[in-house]
Parts: sequence; C-alpha cells; structure tokens
Amino acid sequence: MVDLTFLTTPKIVCKSGGLTSELGQLAKSLLGDNLTDDAASMNGNLPMALLVTDPGIVQFGYAKQACASLELAGFQVTVFDGVQADPPYEVVRQAAKIGKESDATVVIGLGGGSSMDTAKIVALAIHSTQSLDDMVGNEQATGTRLPLIAIPTTAGTGSEMTFVSVLTGDKGDKKAIYSSKLLPDIALLDAALTLGMPRHVTAAPALDAMVHCIEAYTSRTKKNPISDALAVKGLQLLTQNFMTVLEDGNDITARENMLLGSTLAGMAFVNASVAAVHGLSYPLGAKFHVPHGHSNALVMRPVFRFNIEAASRHYAELASVIMPQRQFADEQAAAHASVDEIEGYLNKSGLPTRLSEVGVTEADLLPMATEVVEKIARLIATNPRDMSIEEVRQMYQSVL
Repeated sequence: MVDLTFLTTPKIVCKSGGLTSELGQLAKSLLGDNLTDDAASMNGNLPMALLVTDPGIVQFGYAKQACASLELAGFQVTVFDGVQADPPYEVVRQAAKIGKESDATVVIGLGGGSSMDTAKIVALAIHSTQSLDDMVGNEQATGTRLPLIAIPTTAGTGSEMTFVSVLTGDKGDKKAIYSSKLLPDIALLDAALTLGMPRHVTAAPALDAMVHCIEAYTSRTKKNPISDALAVKGLQLLTQNFMTVLEDGNDITARENMLLGSTLAGMAFVNASVAAVHGLSYPLGAKFHVPHGHSNALVMRPVFRFNIEAASRHYAELASVIMPQRQFADEQAAAHASVDEIEGYLNKSGLPTRLSEVGVTEADLLPMATEVVEKIARLIATNPRDMSIEEVRQMYQSVL
C-alpha cells in the first residue's frame, strides 16, 4: 500500500528568455482583477512587486531585465538586493520590512537558493505576526502569503519547487522552515540566465542537485514512487549534461537540461527528504561559509560509501542511470561504481575536494560531528543508516 501526500509548485514555465518575455504577464496573472490592462496609466495606483535578489544578479543585469518586464505589465518595482548566502534572519527581516513599507502585492525571488529561500519567507512574513523562530519546524508558519514567483539562476538548489527555506538564526545556527505555504505559485525556468556562469558556479549547484536525487532515491523514511521517478530522470539529465556545461558555458540545450534536472530533483527531495549528506554539510556552511552545493559535494563520498551497507540495491539501481552503457559483476560492484562516478564529478569540477582546503582543521571535526548527531538528527533519521558521533567524525576525517 502506498500512503503519501505529494506537494509541488503548481505551475512551471520553462522558456529561454522568459525573464524578459514572460515574467510581467505571469506576475499579472497572479493578481487577476487587481491589475487591469490600463493599469500603466494610473500613476500612483500601480501595484507593487518586490524583487528579492543579490548583488551579483544585479551586476549581471538580470534584475534590470526583471524590472523592465514587470513595469511593462503595469507594476512598480522595489528591489531588495541584500540577500546573502545561508540567509541570516536579519536579512529576511530587512527584506520583509521593505516589502511591507512599499505595500508589495507580489514577491519575486530571482537568483540562487538563498534568494529564493529568502523570497519565500518574505512573501509570508510581510503580513505575519509570527517571529521567524516561531515558524521553524514542520507546518508551524501561519498567516497568508503574498503571490510568489521563483526564478532560479543556477541549476542546483531546486528551491523553486520546495516548501522549505533554510536560514541562519540569530545565533549562527541553521534553521529550517517547512510549510506548504512556502511553495511558489509559479516557477519560471529560463536557461538563458545560466549561460556563461563560471565553472565553479556551475559545478557546485549541479553536484548539489545530484545529491538531492540520490538522497531522495535512498531515503529511509519517505522514499515513494513519485519521488523515485523524478529523482531518476533528474539524475539522468544532470549526469548526462554535467561535463558539457563545465566545458562549454554557452550550450543552451545542455544548460536547459541541467535546469530541468535540478527542478525535478527539487520536486523529489522535498517530498522524500534529504539525509546525512546535507546533515554533515550544514556545519561547513554555518561555520566556514562554504557554499551549500560545495559543502554537500565535499562530504557526499564518505556518506554514500557508509550507506551502501544498508542501501546497496538502491545505489546499484542508480548505477544504471548514471552509467547506462556499463555492466557490473554484482550489486555491490554496481553500488560502489555509482559512488565512484559521482565522486569523479567533484574531482573534475575544479572545486576544492578536501575539508582542509576550506579552512577545516582536525580540532573542528568532533564538534561538527557532535552537532550533526545531536542537533540535526532529523537528517540522520531519513538516512539509510544511523550514525554515531564517532562515525561522523571518521567521515569528516576521511576527506580532511
């Protein structure tokens, strides 16, 4: 018997150049009768769009394109470009304050996972009386969210398809807010926004998306037929196009396949859950400010190898997705080969491959392992195998 509830963003628009050609009309569609065709002539009464993004997106010119599309559709636009990696509470509060003061009627998150995660919370927080801490946890958020559009500029986080926002609390600790209210109304996938990205900016989110697929497929508690199908197709798209986008930053077909793979991965993992790779990566982001995708990539190898004992069949099944032309002697060989192949992508990415290269020392390993097991237990619970503090420490040690 299958007993599950599957949640996802209700509308996906995939179109190269869509930021310019589609965004304004998509935002307009969310307001319905509140925005008429002649709204542009009603100076002073134009509805307000809040664009949540980061300084890099402004520098690339994407924020300007978004504003032009929105203004053409009859919006005024307020831009908040103060998003930071692993968004701190204070950044969310600032953005929500600006949105409230400008009387925003729709929120657009444009950028990587941090911009979209910020936008999702801001769209809810603008009219909420809750503190951010009160929202933390599963379905604790209350109130009404503003209409929301998410536009990824990297192929990796899948945040445009998820009902979770990961923030950094006032004490520097990771906070996860899970709520169906956070699902965007529309995900706009514009592969043109990912063209020409630097190699490391392409590689880290892509590896993150691969981890999403693998952890969803091997989830101990929430694995299901829908997430399995999405994870398999997502992993296929990601692995088949990864080296192409690294070597040719302007291959639009490969870039679109990567973006679709990331989106499918997001749909899969938010319903099946991520697991210990994400658990071990959190201290790297919080304490050493390693970008999320890179931190996952750094610890995925020892976690996947540790998990083979409990989930060799699932890892073996993924080998046929990642390496469809290869034959394997048995299940164990296939399982180990799949992990080797994913590890190889990290080695080819140009990213640092050892914890010591991002500032981690021997003295950091035990405190990090203790934090993972004692404070991020929810991600160990979904992992194929339980982990002790010492086992986590040894995993960190193996990639130090």
